Amino acid sequence: MHLLRLHFAVALSGFRRYATYRVATAAGVFTNTVFGFILAYTFLALWHERPHLGGYDQSQALTFVWTGQALLAAAALMGGGFQDEFQERIRTGDVAIDLYRPVDLQTWWLAADLGRALFQLLGRGVLPLALGSLVFDLALPASPGTWLCFLAAVLLAIVVSFAVRYLFALCGFWLLDATGLGALSGLLSVFFSGMLLPLSVFPGGFGDVARLLPWAAMLQVPADVLLGTHPGGTAAGLAFQTGWAVVLLAAGRLLQAVATRKVVVQGG
Repeated sequence: MHLLRLHFAVALSGFRRYATYRVATAAGVFTNTVFGFILAYTFLALWHERPHLGGYDQSQALTFVWTGQALLAAAALMGGGFQDEFQERIRTGDVAIDLYRPVDLQTWWLAADLGRALFQLLGRGVLPLALGSLVFDLALPASPGTWLCFLAAVLLAIVVSFAVRYLFALCGFWLLDATGLGALSGLLSVFFSGMLLPLSVFPGGFGDVARLLPWAAMLQVPADVLLGTHPGGTAAGLAFQTGWAVVLLAAGRLLQAVATRKVVVQGG
């Protein structure tokens, strides 16, 4: 119970920290909305030429665009979040202080990132989606059950995103500068999450592989859950996300254990 309260306090601190950046949040909403309009009109032109491309009709494709804008900051689809700060603490050696805290390093940063993600979802996610729905004909569900499943998918997307970024950040223990890895993490996330194009549009075996990668759990699956278009159904989509979350968090714990021994050996 004590650890639960501690993690809740860390998450609340993460929420409040990002809530103080009101100008940055407003700029983020503006950027997300503008980028959403650019993608939406691009998709309109593409789906006009290729109706039902990737198995979506035009309204579903537009909904995919604005779902991506709603999750862009919350799921850190372009990288960032805790990752930059954590990598900097590894570089400077301040991570040694973190290891003295009476809480696991991974769960501490996960709690902080969940608090950040909640604020970004409310602060930068809801408004762009609402504005998009006013301008375009979106295929938003009417069933409360579908929205609840979507929220569960969003939570799992955030956890998977954290787990992937945590693995990349831990590599900083073996590198002098992990900035390049952070950029690579963001690039892979944008491309393989479906941020640029739904993964169902990717052809042949390449598309099949892309839909099996963990990045698909960050946007492709939540969007399909919202639209009710996941090939195996909503339950299969949530199971896919849960599986990757468990595997990646476990991998993070293993790599963390190796990295921690490295710090001890080096005298940190």
